[in-house]
Amino acid sequence: MSLSAIIAENVWWICVVAWFVLRWPHQRRARKEPVRTSRRDTVDWAVLAFVTLCNAVLPFAYVVAKVPRFANYPFHPACLWLGTAVFATAIWLFYRTHQNLGRNWSVSLEIRREHRLVTTGIYQHIRHPMYLAFLLWGLAQTLLLPNWIAGPAGLIGSATLFLLRVWREEGLMVEQFGDQYRAYMQRTARLVPWLF
Repeated sequence: MSLSAIIAENVWWICVVAWFVLRWPHQRRARKEPVRTSRRDTVDWAVLAFVTLCNAVLPFAYVVAKVPRFANYPFHPACLWLGTAVFATAIWLFYRTHQNLGRNWSVSLEIRREHRLVTTGIYQHIRHPMYLAFLLWGLAQTLLLPNWIAGPAGLIGSATLFLLRVWREEGLMVEQFGDQYRAYMQRTARLVPWLF
């Protein structure tokens, strides 16, 4: 294994640990916030389990045990720099999202008792920056881990999260905030501002 591939694995570790360290205080606080409306169901739990498999379990198995070995391919050093930049962007976006949401954040499809519509900060331009952060994580994982299964698994998991959840989340927000959310949808992009 090349030195750049070893460094890439360490970058992956550092970024994943940073991701969970950033989320931990918000996760603890969210457990204490009263929930008014919840759409937690089997589908939501299955999606979260699939994302965990793709973004944590499979890459962890690759980084620790180099499995599945048959899917390995040679690592290109440029992927180290690009993957690091993409993961750093994902972490920054993830941090901004949590900061802007504050007590409104939830790991699942929930409306808090004192929930308010957040339209400032990163949410001024993007309706779903956390999903974008997850997609960037998946792209970074693909670049940093030279394995045809463990690498792209993060992108597959993150895309599944986005595709199976975003429409449900938007429906919940329309139900909660009505025309206010519809107007917000008209002036913001789902993921990439000024492009879509």
